[in-house]
Amino acid sequence: MFAASERHQAVLPMFKSACFFRIADHFELPDLAALERVLQKGRFVPCGPTQPESSGWVPPRNKSKVLAESIAGHLVLKLCTEKRAVPSSAIKAAVEERVERYKQETGNERVPSKVKKEFKEEVLLDLLPRAFSKKANTLLWLDPKSRMLVVDAGSLAAADRVVSSLLAALLEVPGGGPALDLQIVHTQSSPAASMSHWLSTREAPWHFTVDRDCELKAADEQKSSVRYARHTLDIDEVAQHIAAGKVPTQLALTWNERVSFMLTEAGQLRRLKMLDVVLKEAEDAKGKDDDNFDANVAILTGELSQLIPDLLEALGGEAEAPAVEQAEKLAA
Repeated sequence: MFAASERHQAVLPMFKSACFFRIADHFELPDLAALERVLQKGRFVPCGPTQPESSGWVPPRNKSKVLAESIAGHLVLKLCTEKRAVPSSAIKAAVEERVERYKQETGNERVPSKVKKEFKEEVLLDLLPRAFSKKANTLLWLDPKSRMLVVDAGSLAAADRVVSSLLAALLEVPGGGPALDLQIVHTQSSPAASMSHWLSTREAPWHFTVDRDCELKAADEQKSSVRYARHTLDIDEVAQHIAAGKVPTQLALTWNERVSFMLTEAGQLRRLKMLDVVLKEAEDAKGKDDDNFDANVAILTGELSQLIPDLLEALGGEAEAPAVEQAEKLAA
C-alpha cells in the first residue's frame, strides 16, 4: 500500500539515523562498573590549539557524568568528535606564498616536494589555532538480547569511528568476555532490488507503506538521476524509469504508521522520525528524570526492536557474507 500523504512529525531527541550490526552469539555485556572506568579514561577532551581532531566519550544523559547508561538491559553510549576545519583555499594560498618566498631567497625555480610538505605542516600549525571547531555526537545502542548494535549514523563510513572506539573500549575492560565480533547485516535481497520491486509492482512489503520521496539513479557512465520529493510514487513514470535501468538509491517508507524513515541502497536508515501515535505514547510515559531519558530510550529501542526485524524480513531475511567481505566493509 502506498501512503496517500506525507506524515512526518517531530522526533524524539534520540536517533536520527540507524546503521546496524549483528553481534556474535557468544558475546556477553561486561560489568558496567568496569566498563564505566574504561570509558572515563577515554572521556572527551576538546581539541588543543594545534590539534586538528579529538574524540571521546560523553554522557548520553543530560546533566549526568555517567558514560555507560543501561536501561532495561540496553546499553546506550555517546561518542563526541570535534574537528578544527581549516579551508583548503587558505592552506593553498599560504603554502604558495611560502613557495614564492623560497624561490626568491634561494634563486631556485624548482621547490623540492619535501620542502612543500614542510611548508604545509607549518601553515597548518599556524592556522589551526584560529580555525573554528565543530562538534558532532554519535549515539549507539547495544542490545545483547537481540544481538544487535545500532549506531546513529546513515552510512558505514560515518559509523566507523564509534564502532572502532567501542571495540577498543571493550577490549580494555579487565576480565571481559569474548570479543564483540560485529558482522555487517546482509539480506537475501539487496535493498536496491527490493525497492525496485516495490516501486514497479506498486506493492509495499507487509507492515510498510511507501511514502513520497525517492531517488533513482542509472548505473551507466553518465550516472543520470531522478529525484521525487513530496510526490506520489504510484505512477507509470517511476516504473518506466526502473524498466529503463535506473535503480532506487533511497526510498521513503513508513513502518506500521509509527516510524518513518529513508531506506538507502546500502541498507541504512536515515531521517528517522517517530509519528504521532509514538509521540503520544512518549508524552504519556514521561518519567521523573529531567529530560525523560529513560522513557525515550525505552520507546526508541522498543520501536526499532520491532522495525528492524520486519525490515530484514521484507528484504528476504538475513544472509551470511564471506568473512573477507565483512572485514573489508568494516575497515572501509
